[in-house]
Amino acid sequence: MKNATRTGLGIVAGIGLAFILVIAVEAFSAVVHPIPADFRGTMDEMCQHVARYPNWVLGVVVILWSATALCGVWIAIRVGNLIAGITVTALLGIAIVFNVTQLPYPLWFKIVMLSCFPLGCFFGIWKANRIAKAAGSDL
Repeated sequence: MKNATRTGLGIVAGIGLAFILVIAVEAFSAVVHPIPADFRGTMDEMCQHVARYPNWVLGVVVILWSATALCGVWIAIRVGNLIAGITVTALLGIAIVFNVTQLPYPLWFKIVMLSCFPLGCFFGIWKANRIAKAAGSDL
């Protein structure tokens, strides 16, 4: 029971932190590439807005989303365990794949994002494992 509770708390903590960091990334994006004043919220308008993202903004977003994955997975493992980290990795992976397949990002961004995201998750797991070993415990 203790392990299941810890796993659940780890998942909540990891997803919660990732959610906060995604909001921060979106706030950055809104500052450097604001939504037009006449935006009505339709999917067509959103696709047009995304298609006009400058490449430098997308490059920064790759770094920020990868760091978000690293932090979310790391905190999930530190609060919970490896199962929590893997669950957060899977949930964030589904979200990233959905995002890049539903919006008209350039092909380079899709390839780089889908390559960097797993690296962020891997380094989150690796860092949590190093800290656990230094403390004398295992994941």
